[in-house]
Amino acid sequence: MSATVEEPDETQVLEFELGPETYCVDISYVAEIVDTDELTRIPNAPSHVKGVMDLRGRTTSIIDPKTVFEIDSQGEEKRIIVFDPDATETQGAIGWVVDEVYQVITIDPEAVDPSPLDDEAICGIVKREDAFVIWVSPETVS
Repeated sequence: MSATVEEPDETQVLEFELGPETYCVDISYVAEIVDTDELTRIPNAPSHVKGVMDLRGRTTSIIDPKTVFEIDSQGEEKRIIVFDPDATETQGAIGWVVDEVYQVITIDPEAVDPSPLDDEAICGIVKREDAFVIWVSPETVS
């Protein structure tokens, strides 16, 4: 049985759905994925902050990336991607509410085009056989 050796420049990403599009984030940021639960709304919070929830004894801010990225929010928000607070610069407990989580895949850097927009939240566009996947950074959305 031979082990698969990953190329040093390759990155593993988690694919997820926001509205009609597929997005991905570097898996090194992800702590866990949980089902949506009841959120406590925060008065006077920015519109992209859906509220907070208790995850394993830690108050976690839940962000709606659809509001940040101006995505039509017709989808049913089923999952929360919880980010590792040690992996982000903010060091805060943050989760994104998403419509669905798909899979972890390995991305070859040659399959990534630069973002067509001057937006630090978008790391690039991943070319796939049948579609494009928008690679985003959780560090820019909090």
